[in-house]
Amino acid sequence: MNSSRPPFPPFTKQSAAQKVQAAEDAWNTRDPVTVALAYTEDSVWRNRDAFLEGREAIERFLADKWRRELDYALRKELWAFDGNRIAVRFQYECHDADGRWWRSYGNELWEFSENGLMSRREASINDVRIEEGDRRIHGVRPKSEHGIPFPIR
Repeated sequence: MNSSRPPFPPFTKQSAAQKVQAAEDAWNTRDPVTVALAYTEDSVWRNRDAFLEGREAIERFLADKWRRELDYALRKELWAFDGNRIAVRFQYECHDADGRWWRSYGNELWEFSENGLMSRREASINDVRIEEGDRRIHGVRPKSEHGIPFPIR
């Protein structure tokens, strides 16, 4: 099992942006095992009202999330960075089992160990019901879209 994940802190603007893009790419796989490998074995999370500790708990949480949030597609953007910390804003879209579409807006605070694995994640998220025709996020971000901020509305 890979015990490091470059780029490593302290982050520069470029390496922080690479870390954010790598996270977006991983989350868009919707593979809980792949995503969980980016976190330390004892990583601590707050996701909305859920408090998790450890990679196994994260993996279970993500598996459950993607069973409910169908056709999930995510965009992340670097907001700020300092040393071993990164702040991110994001939005994602998905639909539920009844076919209702949602756009979720959020902010994340990340803290990394020196080996580049995330040791802490704090996420605040709000959901907005949307019509399918109002969707803006369709699958993985096209390469030409990388680095272009998404509109928050």
